[in-house]
Amino acid sequence: MIDAKDLTANFRNVRLLLAREKGRPEGGRHEGYDLLVPLDQNGHLDGREWKTHQEFCRVRHFTDAGDARVGRLRRKPGGQWYFDYVAGDRDDEVGFRLGEERFVTGEYVSIKSNGAMHTYQVARVEKP
Repeated sequence: MIDAKDLTANFRNVRLLLAREKGRPEGGRHEGYDLLVPLDQNGHLDGREWKTHQEFCRVRHFTDAGDARVGRLRRKPGGQWYFDYVAGDRDDEVGFRLGEERFVTGEYVSIKSNGAMHTYQVARVEKP
């Protein structure tokens, strides 16, 4: 279990909710991600902080059906961020330019899951 005292001041709990898309005009208030990640002062993922605290960087993907998967935030050589759930890359979810995105309430980020790109809105950013 992660204890808040083990985290640095840059760590934030971030909630992403499915934004409106074709076939989902209302989006999905019960589909998205909960992230525990370090952010810099501008709301970007903090790569240096991540590198020294990787074991604390978590992701939980939840769906309307009540399914949930827990994994980790990872970074490929070259800087591409992705969510890793189990060994191997078959279930990885890759973020579209996550290193450039701002995790600030109201902003949008895109994540590729099961071969399809989906957009999520940052619904909440809080200290753990």
